[in-house]
Amino acid sequence: MKMRVTTILLPAARRGNRTIVRTAILATCFGVFPLATVFAWLYPEHRDITLLAIQMLEPEQRSSLERLWAEARVGHEARLCTQLGDPKQGMDPTCLDYAAWPAIAGDHSCSAGEMLTEILDTSWILGVAKVGAELNANLGAVTRPDQRTNAIRRSDIDLLRADPEYATRARSNNAHFLLARPNVGMPLDSYLQLVLGPSAELNAVATYSWYHVRALASAAHIANGHLAPAARAHAELAVLADEAFALHFLEDGFASGHIAGNWGNTALRKGTHDYYSEHGVEAITWTGNRFVILGDAYMRPEDAKRTASAARDSLAQLVSAFDGKLKIPFTENNTGRIEPETFNVCQEVKFPTAVVKDPDLQTLIPVIVQTPIPALGDVPGQLPRFRSEFGPFVGVSAAVLGNVLDGGFGSNQGGASATGGLEATFRVGVGLEGVLDESGDGLVFAGGGFRQDGPAQGTATIPGRGALNVRLRAPFWLIPGDIVLAAPVLALTSPKTLQKMAVQAGNGGLIPWQSGIATRIGRFQFMLGREVSLSFYKLETEHPMFLLTPGVPPTNEALVAVKSLQVDLPFLEYRPFRTFSRNQTSNVVLQGYIGFDKPTESPTISPVGAPPPLHTIVLTGIRLAFDWRYYLK
Repeated sequence: MKMRVTTILLPAARRGNRTIVRTAILATCFGVFPLATVFAWLYPEHRDITLLAIQMLEPEQRSSLERLWAEARVGHEARLCTQLGDPKQGMDPTCLDYAAWPAIAGDHSCSAGEMLTEILDTSWILGVAKVGAELNANLGAVTRPDQRTNAIRRSDIDLLRADPEYATRARSNNAHFLLARPNVGMPLDSYLQLVLGPSAELNAVATYSWYHVRALASAAHIANGHLAPAARAHAELAVLADEAFALHFLEDGFASGHIAGNWGNTALRKGTHDYYSEHGVEAITWTGNRFVILGDAYMRPEDAKRTASAARDSLAQLVSAFDGKLKIPFTENNTGRIEPETFNVCQEVKFPTAVVKDPDLQTLIPVIVQTPIPALGDVPGQLPRFRSEFGPFVGVSAAVLGNVLDGGFGSNQGGASATGGLEATFRVGVGLEGVLDESGDGLVFAGGGFRQDGPAQGTATIPGRGALNVRLRAPFWLIPGDIVLAAPVLALTSPKTLQKMAVQAGNGGLIPWQSGIATRIGRFQFMLGREVSLSFYKLETEHPMFLLTPGVPPTNEALVAVKSLQVDLPFLEYRPFRTFSRNQTSNVVLQGYIGFDKPTESPTISPVGAPPPLHTIVLTGIRLAFDWRYYLK
């Protein structure tokens, strides 16, 4: 699934006061707290990979792992399924098999310790498993890109409800990516020194290695046979948790978006990730095998099999350690018990010590050599980059408008009339589209410009007139404007609450009826309350309008120069296409809107002292706009 910007990429140690100030500024200006998720394989894809890896084990290895699972689930039989991996899991799972654990790791938990607590003690985790099962069925039935987009949209909305921390868990997404290579000639040993050293930033290979080595060391310690049955079951659960957490990041290293989209600012990284996830990338393993692999939401059977082969070998090493055939030194903690690892991949940006000691590295290499060689970083020869609509921008918009009026300003002008107009505005804002998925809409902007309408055709006597135009757009959580009002307070008092509200607002709101709906011909979105246009009209005295004024001599007419405020509220938006490069985007937007035009001043030119009664015009219209944006970073 596709996450959860600036703050996401900041190290935990660098947050604090500086982050609070930055958050307050962003929240106050834009009414949102930017988050962007770029996890790798989706929940059902992780589960399918792990299930296949279990099935690919040698019979003796699988039997040993099943025996280990049976011992570990003692006391937790209601929550942990009898089967190690259930290929016939239904749409509403009542228990969790081991194949589901790597799917929960990373995306729904930040450490093996947290993951195990969620699996054993929380009720909501079964809701996540249900969402995953439904998504798996929906993805299996898609035949068109729009169906895939809608399936992911529904899944993300359901996950926001099921997982209380889904929107805010990922403080750093680096752990899910392979680190880019600095040059084309880097051999495996040099790359491992780069990613596994004591100063290594989080990355998929290092995170896998950190947790896998700890699982092997604990398993080898259990194999010595010095634990009581109760302590052994607890230790086995801890080892299985560490290995499941490791497998998540090993599997992530095979997702195409995480091979190519692993450097640059958030907008470029997410856009590149999304592009290559869909279109795939040519990959080469460290052993020279070449293949094309796709990414999250697009996994094919061959992608699953290739990834599962590495996961199988990792599980085989775990079984060997439990059988006493693989020795990894074990470091005892203060409690004297084997506990699941607590290193937090959501908050930390570096490992506290070397990820793997040199003697243990040879154990890992047979698994790591199967992973794809990551793409080059920001050096000559890099893969083409793409950006998501994310970050601050300036832009212009030009539009053609058509209105249908319920008459004119005069009380006796009750028939329908129509006008056409042109609009040109300059705008500044922040793009937050696709925070969770491509159907999201977190676009925020303020714009100003001019509008020119032609004379009304019909019963209204409104002449051609011009207006100053202001257009504002911002997502809302429950009622229009709530994020804007709440942001300055929540940014300082409860940033996590603001994050949740902002992500939900961007994904359609608490009642997600405003999410984008993909179709074969483009994207539709209900959006009443997200955008408003204010047009300030002023008729000059040399261009007045005639209004009937019965009983006012000599002609029962008055010449009036009206000032009015027209408010347009778009309720439905359609986007047939969108194109973008590294720093510019353009798209065509068709909006249907409702509104009203209320007179604010009506000085009478003649006859003096005979102001006619004026009433507010109710209208509906269509706006066809070309929107261009230049992203500042």
